Amino acid sequence: MTKRYFITGTDTDAGKTFIACAMLEKAKAEGLTTRAMKPLAAGAEEHNGQLENSDATLLQFHATELLPYSQVNPILLEAPAAPHIVAEKENRRLSARQLTGFINGFMMNKADLFIVEGAGGWYVPLNYRETLADAIKPLNLSVIIVVGLKLGCLNHTLLTLKAIQSDSLKVAGWIGTQVDPEMRYLEENTETLKHMIGAPCLGIVPFMKNPDPVRVASYITLPQ
Repeated sequence: MTKRYFITGTDTDAGKTFIACAMLEKAKAEGLTTRAMKPLAAGAEEHNGQLENSDATLLQFHATELLPYSQVNPILLEAPAAPHIVAEKENRRLSARQLTGFINGFMMNKADLFIVEGAGGWYVPLNYRETLADAIKPLNLSVIIVVGLKLGCLNHTLLTLKAIQSDSLKVAGWIGTQVDPEMRYLEENTETLKHMIGAPCLGIVPFMKNPDPVRVASYITLPQ
């Protein structure tokens, strides 16, 4: 049975990409075929003569289905900043309908697991009227929340959870990533989240200076 998940974070740099890649590695170890995409990315670097986003290239590498970069990341903005602002500077227009179409087309092919990684948090703006959530809602994807474990994560997580639920989408689970190596009361915070989120905890990943998706995969489980 094909499974499709959208990966969102409680904030920028919560660890969405290395969690998405770890899920791909976990699925590959179980013999599953995988496809992954980051439909919208802000922040480009030159690679082999073309601009690419480093998060998207990681997804491209760790999926079992090797796809052209343009399919993995159909919309690439150059500056690492809020997408709607960068798009305006580049004289480009972002819309929820456009993104929904790209994701729909991507999922027309066969795979056991589809991973779609977001940009920033749940309500990152696409323009002055729409957010990334407006592109995801019509797809009815199950959502996995990546929680950046640091001071303030409880409020950020509960707000994200409530927003997703208000958009009538299912939260398949959440994964905590310790982004602050000196976070106080780490265990108490994670226990609070386990009690207050009505979705399974799929893993808690300790702080890693250079996270390796294969190693990260050992700390997580895939949703059932």
